[in-house]
Amino acid sequence: MAYRTPFRDRPLSMIAVHAAAGRPTQGWLTAGAQVLPVALGRGGIKANKFEGDGGTPRGVFQPVRLWWRADRHPRPKTFLPVRAITPTDAWSEDPSDRHYNRAVTRKAGDDGDRLMRADHLYDFIIEIDHNTRPRIPKRGSAVFIHLARESFGPTAGCVGLTRSAMLRLLERIGPRTKIVIG
Repeated sequence: MAYRTPFRDRPLSMIAVHAAAGRPTQGWLTAGAQVLPVALGRGGIKANKFEGDGGTPRGVFQPVRLWWRADRHPRPKTFLPVRAITPTDAWSEDPSDRHYNRAVTRKAGDDGDRLMRADHLYDFIIEIDHNTRPRIPKRGSAVFIHLARESFGPTAGCVGLTRSAMLRLLERIGPRTKIVIG
């Protein structure tokens, strides 16, 4: 009989993200016994998030799905629903767009945050339910957990992880996992 450790059989109920003391653009993500370094928004963690402020929103969220670059990486192990990123996948960041803060399909040259990027930041994207019920224009869009820059510099408001940390996190979270930022 194979022994399976309980924490690997089901997702965590909660993960927590907080800023490091004296470094508002860097912090820690706690997932069970794992403590992972993260990059945060250039505006630090903000309770009152607005479009373009560079802040990582303070609050309690849930993951929606994982988007991943199937052309670059094998499908990761996760409890989340998974969707492969295509060249037409984008995210509406235009507050006047009726699809604001939603995944959209865009042709070459159209506006929107492209999910298939030349760099590796969006090779793995955990979509979270920030500003979704209801969607309020100008209250922030495209807030994800994604890969960090090699320099571990600040994000535009997302939470950034190293690739190895992302893969460890993906194995531990599911759609009901609470993401506490703050």
